[in-house]
Amino acid sequence: MTLYLIDLAGVAVFAVSGVLAAGRKQLDLFGVVVLAMVTAIGGGTLRDVLMDRGEVFWMSDPTYLVVITLVALATVAWVRRRRPPEHSLEVADAAGLAFFVVSGGQIASEAGLPAVSVLVVGMMTGVAGGMIRDVLTAEIPFILRHRQLYATAALAGVALWLLLETLGVVRPFASVCGMALTFTLRLLSIYRGLRVPSFHYDGR
Repeated sequence: MTLYLIDLAGVAVFAVSGVLAAGRKQLDLFGVVVLAMVTAIGGGTLRDVLMDRGEVFWMSDPTYLVVITLVALATVAWVRRRRPPEHSLEVADAAGLAFFVVSGGQIASEAGLPAVSVLVVGMMTGVAGGMIRDVLTAEIPFILRHRQLYATAALAGVALWLLLETLGVVRPFASVCGMALTFTLRLLSIYRGLRVPSFHYDGR
């Protein structure tokens, strides 16, 4: 049940980021909902296909699509009444990333994958939806923006969750810690300019 709630929270906040990205490009209402959906389900869909889990999660449970649609419409109504705060898209994306890296890691772990694969699946689940959103709106994906903590934040969060579970910490607390680390690192990158050290080679 905890994993299911984390997944629903993840699709909800990623849907918000999709709506805000669509608003920046002045898409129509249909386009807004479509972008919200691909943002919210993109990472989980890729995860389920690569892991050969049978039915993709949102196909077997339409609750996800209902939540995404309702959140998208509610976000549109809210934005029309009040201008979103600065960095709203980035913060919503950070929240979705935090939820999905942990849920993706848990699913991979329950499938019996080795630790390295759990880390990769968790990161991929978190970053893929946002990448699809940014590509469709002709933006540079966050994961490729100069030295931003994105994939690094995702890996750190899922690694902390996995470490705590391995040490016997109860899953809900371990999950919260992993999500909090990813979210905090993203906020530090957004608001404080925390960056990954760069590699420079001048070709000489």
